[in-house]
Amino acid sequence: MISDEKKEEVRAAADIVEVVSDYVKLKRSGSGYVGLCPYHDEKTPSFNVTPRLGIFKCFGCGESGDVFKFVMDQEGVGFTESIRQLGEQYGVYIPEDEDDEPSEAKQLKEGILHALKFAGVYYYQNLVEHEDAQKALTYLEKRGYSQKVFKKFGLGYAPSGGSDLWKAAQNAGINEEYLVEADLIKPSNRGQGYYDTFRGRLMFPIFNPTGKVIAFAGRVLGNEKTAKYINSSQTKVYNKSEVVYGVNFARNEIRRNKEVILVEGYTDVITLNSHGIQNVVASSGTSLTPGQMRILHRYGDKIVMIYDSDNAGQTAMKRGINIALAEGMEVQLLELPEGQDPDSFVKQFGKESFDELKNEEALDFVDFLLLKAEEEGRMESPVALKKVISEVLEAIACIPDSIQRQLYVQHLHQKTQRYRKGTDRDLFQELERVLAEKKQDEKRSKRREKARKKFQGNQNQTEERPPVPDSEVPFPGDEYQPVPGFEETVPQKKKPHYEKELIRLMITYGKEMVKYICSLTNNHLFEDEELRMFYDNVVGRFKEEKEISIKAYSAKGEPFPNLVGDVLLEQYSASDRHEEKIGMKYEKDRDPFFTAKSTIKTLELSFFKRKREELAELSKTDDEEKKRKIIQKQAEVQSKITRREMTEADELYPDPEGNVRDETVKDRVFQYKMKGDE
Repeated sequence: MISDEKKEEVRAAADIVEVVSDYVKLKRSGSGYVGLCPYHDEKTPSFNVTPRLGIFKCFGCGESGDVFKFVMDQEGVGFTESIRQLGEQYGVYIPEDEDDEPSEAKQLKEGILHALKFAGVYYYQNLVEHEDAQKALTYLEKRGYSQKVFKKFGLGYAPSGGSDLWKAAQNAGINEEYLVEADLIKPSNRGQGYYDTFRGRLMFPIFNPTGKVIAFAGRVLGNEKTAKYINSSQTKVYNKSEVVYGVNFARNEIRRNKEVILVEGYTDVITLNSHGIQNVVASSGTSLTPGQMRILHRYGDKIVMIYDSDNAGQTAMKRGINIALAEGMEVQLLELPEGQDPDSFVKQFGKESFDELKNEEALDFVDFLLLKAEEEGRMESPVALKKVISEVLEAIACIPDSIQRQLYVQHLHQKTQRYRKGTDRDLFQELERVLAEKKQDEKRSKRREKARKKFQGNQNQTEERPPVPDSEVPFPGDEYQPVPGFEETVPQKKKPHYEKELIRLMITYGKEMVKYICSLTNNHLFEDEELRMFYDNVVGRFKEEKEISIKAYSAKGEPFPNLVGDVLLEQYSASDRHEEKIGMKYEKDRDPFFTAKSTIKTLELSFFKRKREELAELSKTDDEEKKRKIIQKQAEVQSKITRREMTEADELYPDPEGNVRDETVKDRVFQYKMKGDE
């Protein structure tokens, strides 16, 4: 296993803001950063990163945790692999440990990635060394690509023999299961052996945002009657609809330029990148999807689309416009001179001409769609004009922001007034109709999805769930491991703030605070099961004299990093201007023990009020003796509630032993200063 010292060394070296920025476009907000959450779809940023604590938290969906948790979730790897990955990225050496036994699912993913990495190196070596690769080299030389380009983009060659990769992988000791799962080889139809998926093709590795090979695209080099390109099929590490080709090379440039250029082909990306235009990506051999657009929106708000002028290109362009607008991006389109594509234009005219053309000729989607309609002669006929306007309004309806929709409708009105002679009111009415229709379609889709899930759920219920062994049930002081089905039994509601606050105090101030709080409370006071488990774990560590701190719990397994983020981060906090406006600084824990007293008071009040409700239900009985006892108990509970409501927290609970409270803050008298007295 990786030692705690190594974990902390990696944690200290890995900048959580930098790591998260590879996936989320962050903006400074006070002492932290905010951005659109990568865990759920949202239009208003609610995802917060606090570098001081090394923690992220989304106030929209509730996800939170540390840098390791974030990498685990985004890369689909286990805890150990996340440490190794960050260690490699930030130059921290992690020794191999043969006793580290990963889970079956994690081991499969790591095996697939290892097989893909091997294949990438194998294909590259074939390109530069194999005698059969001459036709691939000739093709690349005609494109103007140097060996430096081959290496940067990992270009390669798959030999035309039927099973060359399989044999090479066997010699390297790579498990056939990983090769099959990576779609690098396929079982032979003859029942014995395997054959290579890619044969006699120029190979383009497809990388994830952090630069790992997750798939391949292979281009045919001759005039064979076969598909020009074939891509890896869907695997455990490759989801076509959420992968964008070239994003690993482009992500930082997209952030710097605040703009992404979307092209159609792999070679377009390589050529533009090689000529200094590095904020460019392609849709990885598939039609553009919402998942791919979400990936791009992590890095920039503006997209410039360059599509071929053929029918297929124009159809893809229109679909791409709607997807980008729905994601909330600013959309522009650029049409290159006739007969040119990005690859040929940049080779012929260079980067400066491309930048100049883009800056001067790129049009917003309304202007572009109307220009294409004019060129096609669709603006003169009333029937055709109505269809053009409907197409543009359907695109505008995809925009989530209502003010932007209004502005674009007014822009459409100005651009089409000479053709339609009407007012913008007609356009707004038509937009409302389109929006209403779109809403109905979404409702129908949700109903279908709900019905599908219900059907699947009913089928799954027919399968008997195995019992949970006693050894897997968590108990105080132990590392918490989620029990199968546990998440289904926990009420999905907001965790009480006072319960979170009590945990925050214990892990922030350590053993003295734990000793004080635990002398006045017990786990029965907690309503939330996860926070009760957290409390029990803290008590267990206290008894065993183990470290109790934010750092210690952030380094533990799930769900602790997630819970730490939940209890530490607040959605709203006093701004820097608060002190300037009211003349005094807000201090959350000016006296931590007073905060503890106030929190315990709220915790107990909540507990007794729950008991009062339970007793009210139990009192609905016909048994007179039982009813008399319940009424007596109700009076006792109400007395406890009244006492806590009428008494200050400082009087309810004793000061900690050893007089560790700061005496200067015990007299908490608030003095109000009138404006005229300033």
